[in-house]
Amino acid sequence: MNRSQWIGVLIVGMSLGTAWAVRGQFGHEQGAAWAGGIGALALVLMSQRTDWYRKLFPIAMVSAIGWGVTGMISYGRVVGFGRSNDFPNVFYGLLMLFVIGGLFGLLGGGLTGLCLESSEKKKVKWASLMAEVVAGGLISYGFLVQQIGVLMTPPRSEAWAFCLGGGLAMLWYMARNGFNSSLRVALFTAFGAGFGFAFGNFLQTVGTVLQIQFNMWNVMEYSIGFFGGTAMAYTVLTSEWPKTEQPPKRWENQSALFFLVAFIPLIVFRESIQYSHLVNRFGDIQNVEHLANLSSWIAAFVLVVGIFSAWFFFVRKAYSGEKNRAKYLFAGYLAVYIFMSYVVTGVSAGQFHLNHHLYVVNFIVIFLLLSKVDMSVAEIKVHAMHYGKYRLLFLSILLFIALLALVSISIHDELAGAQQRFPV
Repeated sequence: MNRSQWIGVLIVGMSLGTAWAVRGQFGHEQGAAWAGGIGALALVLMSQRTDWYRKLFPIAMVSAIGWGVTGMISYGRVVGFGRSNDFPNVFYGLLMLFVIGGLFGLLGGGLTGLCLESSEKKKVKWASLMAEVVAGGLISYGFLVQQIGVLMTPPRSEAWAFCLGGGLAMLWYMARNGFNSSLRVALFTAFGAGFGFAFGNFLQTVGTVLQIQFNMWNVMEYSIGFFGGTAMAYTVLTSEWPKTEQPPKRWENQSALFFLVAFIPLIVFRESIQYSHLVNRFGDIQNVEHLANLSSWIAAFVLVVGIFSAWFFFVRKAYSGEKNRAKYLFAGYLAVYIFMSYVVTGVSAGQFHLNHHLYVVNFIVIFLLLSKVDMSVAEIKVHAMHYGKYRLLFLSILLFIALLALVSISIHDELAGAQQRFPV
């Protein structure tokens, strides 16, 4: 890969990393979905493929669903396992974070790849796929959790088992129907996001030990998105993709756009930015009720302006794949998400946090880098699936995680927030 292509990979990594860090202010499926949509928009922008520009909205929507559905997984206690001071618990914690992050990337990268690979000659049967994913999830949860009692995060939710079954069903659909490029993207993105979660937890521990005055939890979240995004972008660049001649139907574009710019943000508003949520979140700030009410109205105004702007620029003036308008959507979608993170952390009360300012720095750097991207995805093609390399990569990551666990227990004693999965 040349310099321009590596810049493209970096753009996607920084975009998804920033968005996933912002997601830390909101959590859950809706926060992850917004971040996943941002990652897909960055991926399409850096590709410079006009056929992908034309189906920008469906690609971003499918990516949002893939990354978003895994937002149901509970991992707070697992992070605590990684902060223990004995090898069995730390290794278990880091390994399970690798699994959880892997599920983020598996479904997020896999569904994104399927949307890219679906064409007139070989279409993805989305209804059939979704039925298989749901069935696989229910079977996996019922068997692993309810039948044989495999518990990763007791007493928290074991929703990871549902996502695991859904992800395996998706892989089986890909293999059965010959979607090899999508299969490759799913596996590599799973490795990337999984590694990012485990490594991010290690960085969080190191930051705590060194008493770095920064939101180290947010560093961990950025690590998930950055490594997951770079893995997804690299695999997309090094895979073969069909050219899509027929653009999406008008209703498909409009439905996908509505899902991205209205449905997801409004759910985020309902769950995190309503007056009652902000009163509880702001805590002991002076004039908390007034500031919470003001912040909620400001957020609502920005979201409404964003929705009407999207309607005006992409529906009233029908979108047909123009790169500049795609860039405007990406900029607006990421900027509004960053702005919402300021709102929910008390900007109206004069509260500012360094990690939020770094979101803005990332935003600026991303757009500076976008001006340097000049490439085509079709220039690089990898036709074969070399499963031996995947096994080697998996074993290498396991060994690295074991090394991280050894280093982690050697640099600290008991830490706040540490959890014990096994009595040692």
